[in-house]
Amino acid sequence: MTVHERDWDAFVTLKDDGKAHMDLAVEGVTCAACMAEIEHGLALVPGVEKARLNLTSHRLAVDWRQEETDAERIIDVLSRLGYRAHPFDPADVRERSDAAGRELLRALAVSGFAMMNIMLLSVSVWSGNASGIDPETRDFFHWVSALIALPAAVYAGRPFLRSAFAALAARRLNMDVPIVIGVSLALFLSVMQTVQSAHHAYFESAVMLLFFLLIGRYLDHTMRRRTRAFAENIAALKAETAVIQRPDGSLREVPLSRVDPGALIHVRAGERVPLDGRVVAGRSEIDQSLVTGETALASVGPGDAVYAGTTNASASLTVQVTVASGATLLDEVTRLLETAAQARSRYVQLADRVARLYSPVVHLAALLTFAGWYLVGADWQHALVIAISVLIITCPCALGLAVPAVQVVTSGLLFRAGVLLHSGDAIERLAEADTIVFDKTGTLTLPLPAVAATGDIDPQVLQLAGRLALASRHPLAGALARASGASIPLENVRETPGEGIGATFEGRELRLGSARFCGMQEGAVAEFVHRHPGSSLIAFRDGDAPAVPFAVGQRLRPDAVETVERLRREGYRMAILSGDRTAPVEEVARELGIDDWAGELTPTAKIARLEQLAGEGRKVLMVGDGLNDAPALAAAHVSISPVTAVHVAQAAADAVFLGDRLAPVAEALGHSRRAHKAMVQNLRFSMLYNFVAVPFAVAGFVTPLWAALAMSSSSLVVTLNALRLRLSRQPDIAAPPEAVPVAAGPATSGLEGKAA
Repeated sequence: MTVHERDWDAFVTLKDDGKAHMDLAVEGVTCAACMAEIEHGLALVPGVEKARLNLTSHRLAVDWRQEETDAERIIDVLSRLGYRAHPFDPADVRERSDAAGRELLRALAVSGFAMMNIMLLSVSVWSGNASGIDPETRDFFHWVSALIALPAAVYAGRPFLRSAFAALAARRLNMDVPIVIGVSLALFLSVMQTVQSAHHAYFESAVMLLFFLLIGRYLDHTMRRRTRAFAENIAALKAETAVIQRPDGSLREVPLSRVDPGALIHVRAGERVPLDGRVVAGRSEIDQSLVTGETALASVGPGDAVYAGTTNASASLTVQVTVASGATLLDEVTRLLETAAQARSRYVQLADRVARLYSPVVHLAALLTFAGWYLVGADWQHALVIAISVLIITCPCALGLAVPAVQVVTSGLLFRAGVLLHSGDAIERLAEADTIVFDKTGTLTLPLPAVAATGDIDPQVLQLAGRLALASRHPLAGALARASGASIPLENVRETPGEGIGATFEGRELRLGSARFCGMQEGAVAEFVHRHPGSSLIAFRDGDAPAVPFAVGQRLRPDAVETVERLRREGYRMAILSGDRTAPVEEVARELGIDDWAGELTPTAKIARLEQLAGEGRKVLMVGDGLNDAPALAAAHVSISPVTAVHVAQAAADAVFLGDRLAPVAEALGHSRRAHKAMVQNLRFSMLYNFVAVPFAVAGFVTPLWAALAMSSSSLVVTLNALRLRLSRQPDIAAPPEAVPVAAGPATSGLEGKAA
């Protein structure tokens, strides 16, 4: 189907703000210069607000105002720039990429075979020139070399020829234009010298140049394919269909687009959960490592939330869908990955600007080199050989790969550590952080309160209290219900406003609520509060038996102590700034060994403290909840938030992490430091390569053959330096099996929870 036959408006989606959005797969993108040219070209179209091209997946995301332009115009602009566009379809992109990879491999094989044969002939000519080869034999070898080199160059050079001709047809230059000019001039010069029966020809240099260029292009293709496979693995977690349960109990498999919130779906053992929802029937175990980072199977039953992409391990479940397809946790994770990949860091912007200037500068340098050598007395053939070397050696492949290759590898490492990036330059700012400021509640501690010392409680009492607690929505009752593992609520539960709830069970009256509601004596309450400082109290009474109090409080994240100690060893200055009461904040600071802390802070006071640290020259990483700490997160140099699955999209931080562990903070800092170091190394190497190689080429010390070797080697070096990050290992943290209970403020005598 041609672009003119396709109804592009059908592929446009409208965003919440009314702007149009379209995702396209773009053909012919080979380097950072192409990316910059497309984005710059579309930015000039009236109405286009954002155009971001992912160099890895070749996915172009365009946002525009409908009243000023339309999809057809955007496609026309891309066509005028020399690029073909298709609606973005991961399967189609994968198929095209695989075909391009096979073509590169065939071209590489042909150029390698031709190069080896021509080199055998060239070695004979070189040795013959020294020992006295007769002209007829030398000419014969040159003609045989031409017969091998010319068709091999045409076949192996097709990827570069297509790209260069498309660029020239669009009246622009790209990185492949000087490559094609260099190879063509080398072949033309070789044919001329063969016709003139000269001593030297450069067929081996032209074919070897293609061979090494193809090696670099194939390595680049392979790296991008692996990166794309990472994103595809995420997409592969998404089911295409769901089995809905009809009102008459029958089951029918339908596309996800036909499943609305509120519908009941049937998830069999071994299947992936197709949509986010809550279990309404059945009990099973779920592999929800995507959500929590925990690889152990989690038990789920009625009332528990399950998320799209997780795997139902052992038994069938009936799930009530809570969100439609496109708004699930898996969809949000995929969007975050795409956003991070499309964003531009400062280093990427620098590399893009340099790459954009490349084509005119390199052509001018080659032309001046030719003119200079010719004017100082060199013959035109010798001056042309030197100019060809300049064209080849100045290719900015290494510069174009220097930062994106590191970003791609690091994004994958961070995702495996449970960290998702919101901001394109988050990696660089995380690497610069030297001070870490933690919020307490929900950050150093788990977001939900928990019952302390459950092992010391009579299991029957805990189970019965938990069943009664299931009837209440109070946070303390919720903590008790979770601790008991109860799943069947008691019937005929009565609520006494402000006091608690009660029910009759097997002829006995059960009560759950405040100490007064359950008949606890003041002395017993005071003694319990003394033994559990900072915890909230909820009491349970079974008939005439004495009331049983439960201490409910915040718990440190399971690995908080080890993670803070690790960060301290790595030299970070740490502080706790919390809006919680002073006593529990002090208790947490004491347990973690953090001397700089403050409680009962307003958001304004937190920002003032962050500004004070910034005034001291500190680069502050704010670790806080993405909702109530939003002002402080925005004021910090960089920020990261622990989030639950339902808040992934709403978090305001530069990065977020899922799960109960705090270790992702340390891992994000570690990966970012190594990534930043690798970016700087790659950029310095790329700059140094050009500063050293170009003068040698201009001075005539580099043949086209050595220029090809140098250029390909530079690309290989930056790619391997990025891939080296995968071999680096983070220090292991032995996570304790359970969270550590901490004080959380004065005890309360009723069902009142604490403010975070």
